[in-house]
Amino acid sequence: MSNLPAFHIVIPARFASQRFPQKMLANLAGKPVVQWVYELALKAGAESVTIATDHEDIFKAAEEFGADVVMTRTDHENGTERLAEVATIKGWSGDEIVVNVQGDEPLLPIGLIHNAVQALADDKESEMATVACPIHREEDIFNPSVVKVVCDAKGRALYFSRATMPWDRDGFAQSPKQIAEDYPALRHVGLYVYRVSLLGRYAQMPMSPLEKWEKLEQLRFLHQGIKVQVALTKELPPHGVDTPEDLEALTKKLSVQ
Repeated sequence: MSNLPAFHIVIPARFASQRFPQKMLANLAGKPVVQWVYELALKAGAESVTIATDHEDIFKAAEEFGADVVMTRTDHENGTERLAEVATIKGWSGDEIVVNVQGDEPLLPIGLIHNAVQALADDKESEMATVACPIHREEDIFNPSVVKVVCDAKGRALYFSRATMPWDRDGFAQSPKQIAEDYPALRHVGLYVYRVSLLGRYAQMPMSPLEKWEKLEQLRFLHQGIKVQVALTKELPPHGVDTPEDLEALTKKLSVQ
């Protein structure tokens, strides 16, 4: 995308993980997981790619494979706060664009990053962007682990939820698990793009009641009236590394490529 605006990529890389401790440094086909993500991000054409970590072991590993790495505070509640600290350290201006690429997504399509960056650049009123794709499987519609999003006419998020939405009042009343062919369900994909000015305000935003109940960080922005543009993609990107089983599956996949 030759007309793509300039953007930065930050890869938050926490050492602790409840389901898979130290997964960022886990060996994936000969390289740490976070190195795969860093090398993938380098191919996206960003102005800069930075690993943001809170642990010395990740910092040292990142230095060894030649990454630009920043040591951040250990008291951040989430990756967004870590991004905000990096933006301050780097001295980025408020109108610059920064992409949060999760450190456990070694197969994230670069096109997805480009689409989200372009979506934010094209919508001057939105301060952040994310991604969604159609839901095709009935079990996903009713699965609370699958986060849904509904959008307005301009493609901006109206709400994110673990609940089934939109609710087909008449259809579900007749057949509770039957999905109509034109049912407009969208699955949220957790890739976020921000204007740096928003990151600077994020730390002062209190947790919203919506976020408290749904356990979805992005609802804090909607609660504050922040406009969130949603870039659409046709299909769900490859699964990341959440568990040792995921690591094993990805290792097998990469070994045959």
